[in-house]
Amino acid sequence: MKLPFGFEVSRRKAAPPSAPQPVSGRWTRIWDNYAGQWQQDVEVQLDSVLTFSAVFACIRLISSDIGKLRIKLVSENANGIWDEISVPAFSPVLRKPNQFQTRIKFVEQWQQMKLIHGKSYALKGRDGRGNVVRLNILDPLLVEPLVSESGAVFYQLNTDMLAGLDEQIVVPAREIIHDVYMTPEHPLIGVSPIGACGLAATQGLKMQKNSTKFFANQSRAGFVLTAPGAISDETAARLKSSWEENYGGENYGRTAVLGDGLEPKTFTLTAEDSQLIEQLNWTAVDVCRAFGVPAYKVGVGPMPAFNNVEALDQAYYSQCLQSLIESMELLLDEGLELPTGYGTEFDLDGLLRMDTLTQANVNAAEIKAGYLAPNEARRRRNLGPVEGGDSPLSQQQNYSLAALAKRDARADPFGTAKPPAPAAAETPAEDETPTDAAKEFEALANTMLENAA
Repeated sequence: MKLPFGFEVSRRKAAPPSAPQPVSGRWTRIWDNYAGQWQQDVEVQLDSVLTFSAVFACIRLISSDIGKLRIKLVSENANGIWDEISVPAFSPVLRKPNQFQTRIKFVEQWQQMKLIHGKSYALKGRDGRGNVVRLNILDPLLVEPLVSESGAVFYQLNTDMLAGLDEQIVVPAREIIHDVYMTPEHPLIGVSPIGACGLAATQGLKMQKNSTKFFANQSRAGFVLTAPGAISDETAARLKSSWEENYGGENYGRTAVLGDGLEPKTFTLTAEDSQLIEQLNWTAVDVCRAFGVPAYKVGVGPMPAFNNVEALDQAYYSQCLQSLIESMELLLDEGLELPTGYGTEFDLDGLLRMDTLTQANVNAAEIKAGYLAPNEARRRRNLGPVEGGDSPLSQQQNYSLAALAKRDARADPFGTAKPPAPAAAETPAEDETPTDAAKEFEALANTMLENAA
């Protein structure tokens, strides 16, 4: 059967030994557990947890920060430096992964599936030459990893019309890019950060719901009516019904006139008594801890005491984004089947940006040190090149260590005797001809030796 994305799936009467066997078992058919499987005292509902603002903010922040980085196709030159290139066989799919998504939305969805479900799947589409020309992100709930008796990995894909799948099929691992988060139980099954912060998110949602009911009750807590003496059940039921009818629901706030010593008393804790704000802040910080996001990035927790933008972004990158970015780079290298010496690389300039003053100081120092050309510094500021700016600069009075060593070998100002003069017929080599500064230094040294004698 020929499929639209460029490979064939055939059915045989007898499956070969390497084919996946549709039987249950830990290493044959891989099943996913519900999110929050570690927390045996609570079942975390994924759809509910995603409505918690801190969870949503962390997923949005991480996926959008990675999505805004441009993906470069690079190759290693003879000097071991990776230069950006453009190759018709690979570059187009990096700029436009499929017919309905931009590069940014593709990367964002890749990371969102990984953060929410602990795994992300991309199905390859090939042209007639076998090159990968399309990548489609699949719904993780519609994909099932399979492992054959020989250890070969396959994937069972359910119907997904957007990806060109009009029926359930099984494809080999070479046609799928499979990215997983943490794998504490099985290398093909990833665990989402929600599994660690689901309890805190659920707690935060319950507090928000309780707070919503409190404010819907005109900020009035529940209370009980107390009488000075014993009353019968019938009287209690009548008083309760009368109170709810006259002062409950839309009648909250009406003036109540009580007799017979009846007295209303608060029954539930207020928001202040239950430390609602502190508890909600703690649940949000716990969610950020599971995702590796600095709490201040999503509006909770204190801002850092220093304002070094570069240092803050570098910490955020190394603690949260680096492993996600480098994992995606490696998977794209393998998934696009790039030859040796080629690779993909995210342009981190869109993330690790310095403030204007720091960037100007760094560029000036690098130009002065001589290992950055002016045009390279101008390119960082999105400025065009200038004439004569393609070569690093150095001051005229700077000498190489080799030149200084040769100078010291010809004259020793601290010695007790003059160095032997060269023979009359000996002509110094062109590169050993002393400069005017060297001649002045030699004359000064000879004068010091004569005075010392």
